[in-house]
Amino acid sequence: MLQITLHEVADIRLSDVPMPDAPQPGWVQVRVRRVGICGTDLHAFAGKQPFFSYPRVLGHELAVTVHQLGAGVSGLAEGDDVAVRPYLECGVCRACRRGRTNCCSDLKVLGVHMDGGMRMYINLPASHLHHAHGVSLEGLALVEMLSIGFHAVRRANPQPDDQIVVVGLGPIGLGVCLAARARGLSVIAVDPSVNRRTFASMQRLVAQAIDPGTDVVSSVRSACGGTLPDVVFDATGHPAAMEASFSLPGNGGSLVLVGLVQGELRFVDPEFHRRELTLLASRNATAIDFDAVIAALPSIDIAAWVTHRTRPNELASVLPLWRDPQHGVIKGMLDLDDAQSAAC
Repeated sequence: MLQITLHEVADIRLSDVPMPDAPQPGWVQVRVRRVGICGTDLHAFAGKQPFFSYPRVLGHELAVTVHQLGAGVSGLAEGDDVAVRPYLECGVCRACRRGRTNCCSDLKVLGVHMDGGMRMYINLPASHLHHAHGVSLEGLALVEMLSIGFHAVRRANPQPDDQIVVVGLGPIGLGVCLAARARGLSVIAVDPSVNRRTFASMQRLVAQAIDPGTDVVSSVRSACGGTLPDVVFDATGHPAAMEASFSLPGNGGSLVLVGLVQGELRFVDPEFHRRELTLLASRNATAIDFDAVIAALPSIDIAAWVTHRTRPNELASVLPLWRDPQHGVIKGMLDLDDAQSAAC
């Protein structure tokens, strides 16, 4: 079967490898159909992804078809199309016992800490497969990405009268906007990209999308009617932008760091204390968040979100292009339906 491996920075190779063994009890063997290309994959390709080592089979935004059931599996049948929750938790650490499986102390994420889904077949725990009946394969491959935003909003627990600002309208930031909208909240978004601001507005994810300009605090204050917002979500994944976001919440407000960078962030402690801010990190998602995304899928124009598509033989050439904002990628998708013909 075909497998796509990132051997080193910018070094993608296609190879023909043996099929996996039959699934163990409680597990399922699936045929990988679509793989969403996310920031993790792009950063790993460029050598800028934390918690990562080479070589690695990328891919954790997966739409798969059930191929073979292990013993004791119920609720799934061969031929079912499902989404994958790619965070394999230990189930026994304190975080897991308290329902915080997304930040398990021994968490293994497909495509990051262990080999992921850029291969024809893979064995997965049945408990980590989610039905979304009637949803297209590309819609299923969006579920994990969107769940990140839904988890961030659930973690922040914004109140109905809170002013919400989302900084960064990449796929994760757009997912935050969607999650806030699903709660009936009005969102102001900040992003320098005209393409992303236009997309967010056209998809009715935001009440207003603004260019931060040279003074992001003044721009946000003006958009919020002269005050600073109650909850700010930073989904940029850029150190300078994340540090600037510490200045955006109003007194008593919250800052949620959804993006992740490799290195340190700095903020002015007296100013942080003066406003008595709450700082939250948001990592991955849980089954609760996946279910919330699946419930929201009927309101999503899936075809509009998936702006770019590729096949295995093209992947190495398109990834550098998709990293460039000028190419206008909202979500890139790898199609593995014809993967066998691409095997070396």
